[in-house]
Amino acid sequence: MIRHISRLRLTAFRNYASAALDLDERHLVLTGPNGSGKTNLLEAISVLSPGRGLRGASFDTLQQQGSDMSWAVAASIETDAGPADIGTGGLPDGGRRVRINGANARSIEAMSDYLRILWLTPAMDGLFSGPAGERRRFLDRLVTTLIPSHSSAVSDFDRAMRQRNKLLEEDGDTRWLAAIEAQMAELGASIHLARTDSLAHLQALIAESVEDGSFPSALLALTPLFEENAQPSTSAELEAALMQRWHGARGLDRAAGRTTFGPHRVDLEVVHAQKSMPAALGSTGEQKALLIGLILAHARLVRLRTGIVPFLLLDEIAAHLDPDRRRALFAALDGLETQCFLTGTDTLLFAALEDRAQRINVREGRLAHE
Repeated sequence: MIRHISRLRLTAFRNYASAALDLDERHLVLTGPNGSGKTNLLEAISVLSPGRGLRGASFDTLQQQGSDMSWAVAASIETDAGPADIGTGGLPDGGRRVRINGANARSIEAMSDYLRILWLTPAMDGLFSGPAGERRRFLDRLVTTLIPSHSSAVSDFDRAMRQRNKLLEEDGDTRWLAAIEAQMAELGASIHLARTDSLAHLQALIAESVEDGSFPSALLALTPLFEENAQPSTSAELEAALMQRWHGARGLDRAAGRTTFGPHRVDLEVVHAQKSMPAALGSTGEQKALLIGLILAHARLVRLRTGIVPFLLLDEIAAHLDPDRRRALFAALDGLETQCFLTGTDTLLFAALEDRAQRINVREGRLAHE
């Protein structure tokens, strides 16, 4: 049996006052005009995972405008061990709660015991030529599907770094500053090692995979964390090196008004393997195909490393693919043996899926089976 979402319920989420879908294990195609709510539905699924979903939005912005009810998303997941009910929803303080099988979850990451989620959106089409921060967020999403706690580590690091910056600005207590830097070092080492380990596994899988040529392969690397020295070999050594570097850079960082060094400054370098060309120099079509190939490869890695095939949320994925590449994409999705959610404005774009997909028409927050 393919692990799949069999039931999805939304309450006061974006433009949905309420919505309900009962599904089988086939892919789901959502079609309708722009602004009808297709991406909102994908976003609802994406918040059933650590982090802030495919838009990176604050949880207090997910509630339907004008609604007195808190937003909520609930899903029933069919697994080999039986069904599991997972729900998440907003809290008055801007956070969210998670419930699994009717009980409060021990952590946000507990949802990852039942499902992992990857996505591609039109906003990611310029990933390789855009700012480094976008590539870091993309990489951290990939890492989180392998290591669910990674998302919290990144959030905690950012929070601690903001505290450090404020202390430097206010010329605060040096003992408190040292404690914050120690916390940053522990989190920073965890983040960096998780990134490098995940990239190494992904690159090895890409190199070993037999490619059919439909989507190009990527060569992946992180820019050095310590440009002048080799990276420390153990977590403890890395923590110590980070603390030493931040201690020595306090004057520079105070003048700059920010922390100028750390894992928040590294970049993900991507090269089109077949052309030995930086991805940023490729055409729009080449970059999109490279990104699709990367997501497909990572989905295979998640299956190999965790035993859970991730759900794929593919927003407007087919619009700029030629018919042959669309067929190749659909065949690759079938080969993953997972449930994929695809959106588009034209039903003809998904004709090659034939009866391998369910089809829903979306108009103004209303859903109707085709």
